[in-house]
Amino acid sequence: MIKRFSVLYVGQIDLENVGAGGTAPDDRRYTNDQLTQTYSNAQALANQMDTSGFYCLWMAEHHFQRVGYECIPNLTLMGTHLAAQTKNLKFGAAFNIVPMWHPLRLAEDFSMGDFLTGGRLIFGIGRGYQAREVETFGSPLIDQDANRSLFEEQVEIILKAFNEESFSHHGKHYDIPPDVPYRGYQMKDITLVPRPTNLPVDIWQPMTSGRSIEFIAKKGIKGMTALCGEEVVSQFFNTYRDAALEAGRSLTLGQDMSLGFGFYIADTEKEAMEKVRPYHDERYKWFSPFG
Repeated sequence: MIKRFSVLYVGQIDLENVGAGGTAPDDRRYTNDQLTQTYSNAQALANQMDTSGFYCLWMAEHHFQRVGYECIPNLTLMGTHLAAQTKNLKFGAAFNIVPMWHPLRLAEDFSMGDFLTGGRLIFGIGRGYQAREVETFGSPLIDQDANRSLFEEQVEIILKAFNEESFSHHGKHYDIPPDVPYRGYQMKDITLVPRPTNLPVDIWQPMTSGRSIEFIAKKGIKGMTALCGEEVVSQFFNTYRDAALEAGRSLTLGQDMSLGFGFYIADTEKEAMEKVRPYHDERYKWFSPFG
């Protein structure tokens, strides 16, 4: 039985002229005051969810969104602020786009947020899918193999930083610590300060392919999927369970998984479809070009 109910808010402002025949996404422009409306929207949503008994408000990291669809660039900062304004609600990262971060800065920021909120942040990681963001920050996305190589090494570093009192890492993209003198000696290892107070860290990642599912299952990362058809969901859930078993974790079907749906509630199905159609169409106007 599903016992925890959450909401995903990707950080949109209150858009006007939405729908299939509305303003084209790339023609939208908003002032800074309009774009920061996102944060008061997030506050109002968090307050309502907290008093209504929801489990978690998930938010998405995106950058340079002058078009107003996704306007939250730092999920740890946003979640830490909202946790201070609410009592019980958790705040999830869906997702921190790891190639746009140095993995140790991301791990440090989350660890501080974990302490300051008393464990009310949920850590989520992704590879990214918008070239304007990832490539602007100097990391590969168009080259998917390079993106995956960087991401998987970054995840290795984050896991070491979270779970080991001191660690080192020497890979294709990172040498941690670097081979440089420090106070008269050569460094051999470092420690993340602070490390998370609540261990092991609950980590979530979107499931997009068989390879990604096998990776997250092997690493003990939990899987999230949304807005997929029944056959795809079944395939993802079974593949994750089987891959986890191969990695030595025996799970029931659906354990360590999250499934997201889009829905609208009205008095009748017809009324619901009529009211939600402009927003449904606007969503696909924005996301369809990403594939």
